[in-house]
Amino acid sequence: MNVRTELDLLKPRPKWQRYVSGFLGLLIGTIFAKITIKGRQHLPKKGPFIVAANHFNLVDSFFAVYAIQKPVVFLMGSDQKIDWFNYWALWLYGVIPVNRKRMGPSTIKMAAKYIKSGEVLAIFPEGSIGPSLRKPKPGAVYLSTLGQVPIVPLGIHGIDQPYFQYIFKGIRPTIIAEFGKPMGPFRLPSNKNDKELELEKIGNEMMCRIAGLLPKSMHGDYTNDSAIQYYIEKNK
Repeated sequence: MNVRTELDLLKPRPKWQRYVSGFLGLLIGTIFAKITIKGRQHLPKKGPFIVAANHFNLVDSFFAVYAIQKPVVFLMGSDQKIDWFNYWALWLYGVIPVNRKRMGPSTIKMAAKYIKSGEVLAIFPEGSIGPSLRKPKPGAVYLSTLGQVPIVPLGIHGIDQPYFQYIFKGIRPTIIAEFGKPMGPFRLPSNKNDKELELEKIGNEMMCRIAGLLPKSMHGDYTNDSAIQYYIEKNK
């Protein structure tokens, strides 16, 4: 039995509200961090498309908005505990809540609606926070194939502790947010087993592309994968 959480009650705010919130975020980010954005030429001029980023810290969503510099629609696991001082930002911006074990029909329908309307979706394909890259959940790739939209990889690094600790110490951390070249869209085979294998294959390619935007120490499950160097060269 699924238990509804506070996050399950959230939904994306109107585009104008996300735009205003993003502008405030740009201002706050400039004050409290030194942020360098690379590879913005790889972003499509307009949506719809999906941005897939690593998830090393709770504030990655903040820096993703800062880097993309336009209103986005976040998909976020609803079965996680969020402290009250972080919940307010989620409430203000809004998200599509996702069951991380299985993406339900209502989630897919809502995400497809925003794709159809030309929005930019932002997804952390690993589904949870960790110190280095992990295997992805299939949601980002599945939605890309469903809406026939490209995926833009985004690597974010520079935070290695809770963000408020930097603020209390009066430190402005140096954040790097780098986009890679878009991938896809792809088409999936109709056979269930073949479809699952293809989702896994494309998902691993996506994570290798993200790894190519991060320091080697953060490659995690993809350490020493030979494909990473290929994507590093491809992004030049």
